[in-house]
This record gives sequence, C-alpha cells and structure tokens, in this order.
Amino acid sequence: MINPLDLLTREQLADVKQRSDLKGIWVVAFSWMMIFGAMAMFAIWPNPLTFIAAMLIIGTRQLGLAIGMHDGAHGVLTKSPSLNMFLSQWLCSYPMLAETNAYRRYHLVHHRNTQQENDPDLILSKPFPITRKSFRRKMIRDLTGQTGYQQRKAQILNALGDPSLPWDKRIDRFASKLGGAAFTNLVLFSILAVAGQWHLYFLLWVLPMLTWHQAVTRIRNIAEHAMVPDNDDPFRNARTVEASWWERLLLAPGFVNYHVEHHLFMWVPCYNLPKLHKYLLANGHGDKMEIKGSYWEVIRMATSRPDDEDKPGEVVHNARKRRVAGVVSEGFEEAEPNAA
Repeated sequence: MINPLDLLTREQLADVKQRSDLKGIWVVAFSWMMIFGAMAMFAIWPNPLTFIAAMLIIGTRQLGLAIGMHDGAHGVLTKSPSLNMFLSQWLCSYPMLAETNAYRRYHLVHHRNTQQENDPDLILSKPFPITRKSFRRKMIRDLTGQTGYQQRKAQILNALGDPSLPWDKRIDRFASKLGGAAFTNLVLFSILAVAGQWHLYFLLWVLPMLTWHQAVTRIRNIAEHAMVPDNDDPFRNARTVEASWWERLLLAPGFVNYHVEHHLFMWVPCYNLPKLHKYLLANGHGDKMEIKGSYWEVIRMATSRPDDEDKPGEVVHNARKRRVAGVVSEGFEEAEPNAA
C-alpha cells in the first residue's frame, strides 16, 4: 500500500480528489455529442469519407461511455452518488449492454490483484509479446465484426439461459440481465427513427460497436498492462501513454491513457488524471513510472515476437475466460474469444 501523501502534498491531494457534478455530466455529454454529431455529419453529407470518419468517432466514443461507466463504478464520476449512478447506469452502461454494479464487483478484483495470478484481467496481458501476424489476425477479426459478434451472441445466449427452460422463465432471465440495456437501445433507436434516420442505429451504432470499438478497446487493453516491467511494482505494473491529440481523439477518450495514475489513485475522477500526472512528474516520481510516448511504441513492443514463432490456428485456452453475465471490462466480456 502506498501512502498518497508520500507522492502528493496535501493541497495537491485535495485538488485531484475533487469531484464535480458538472464535470461528470460533461464527460458523458461530450461522448454523446460526438456520437450524435458524427451521425449528423454522415446524414447531411453521406459519402464514404464521412461514413469512415463517423465509424471511427462513434466507436471511440463508445469506449468513452465505457470509461464513464468505469468512473461510475468507482463512485467518482460526480459528487452526487445518485447522479453518479444514474449517469453511469442509464447513459453509459446500459447503452453499451453493460451493468455498473456487476462491472464494479469484477473490476475491483482487478485493482486488488493487479497483474497477479488471480487478476481477472490477466488474460489481456499475459499472452504478450505476440507476433505481428497474430496481431494482424486479431485486428482483422475485430474490424470485420467477428469478435464483436461472438461476444454479443454469447452475452445474449447467456442472458436467455438454458434452452430447456420455459420461455417465460427465459424472458424473465433476459429482462433481469439485459432489460435495461434493451430499453435504452430501444430509446436510442426511437430517437433516430423520429428524426427520420432509423437506419443509423444499425449503421452507426451497432456496426461501430461490433468493429472499431472492438479494435480500439483491444489496443487500449494492450497499452495498459501488456509487457509491463514489474508485475509487483504499483508504479510499473500498469502503463501511462503520453497520447497525442489524434490518439486522444481516436484511441484514448476520457483520459484513459493515464493508467498508472489511475491504479495509484483509483478514487481520482478521470477528468483530474491529467492534473494528477503533472503533479507526480513535478514531485519527481516520473522516473519510477512506466510511461511510453505513443500507442504505436507500445504496439511495436507488444508485437516483438518473431513471425517465425507464430503458430497459425492455435487457440489459447489456458487463460480463464470471463463469464458473460452483463459484465464488461471497459469494453466487453470475453476479451479473447479466438486468441490465436
């Protein structure tokens, strides 16, 4: 355990701990503004370039919603506990087919056991380094929707339960697990339908969720814990990436790139992480922290295994797959459904 006052002054600590209802609302509202703005851009100027741009923006901002859910699960998105839960559950978790309380139970285990054998997220970092061929296969599966389809299929089947059960019991089970998610997605579809753009729900909500969102979530997961220098050092068992403006736009919404800071002070809201980062550097702790200059630098390191060691068709089953029970790892449940 690290004493926060060993790293920050009392004034700095009080500063980064401050929670704000307005800032929390803005974190969530900004993601939705970007999502609807990208949809409007394509609706007004429908062409291949605006479609690709909208896909990238929306897929990344869906990750932004997952980050809002993450802060809500930590109870730090806003100052008001009730507002924190409302924003996290109804505007972040449910639209992304997730559930805040279930995610909280899972995620806090990751914080207690970061990079240890009982860390439920170890499956995301343990396989690395991998070959470039393996990484290419993973990205192709993500970008073509194969990963997303398999995850959503497994989630829905799990929510429906055993096929031998009567349909009324299966529907009740589905409602208990994905009822809120189904309702919020129906509301989103209805909003677009009233605007005369019902097709955008499938084209620019479901499709980005199954494709670009999967790819950007994979990259973010690799950056956070893959090939960290020391699994037992809290300064070096997670990684911070000094993201450029375009990386923040397309890969790292909600200041998710400040991951060492988050693990050191998990009760600091995401909107205070840049300030926390500056304080830690100013106080002389930068040399102890695992920091990389870009996501590309991390990907090159994570794909440094020679291609001649690649084993096409090999599926990794030795890591424990997570249960699909409405829980997402700031992304989705089974992180590596076809890990080869």
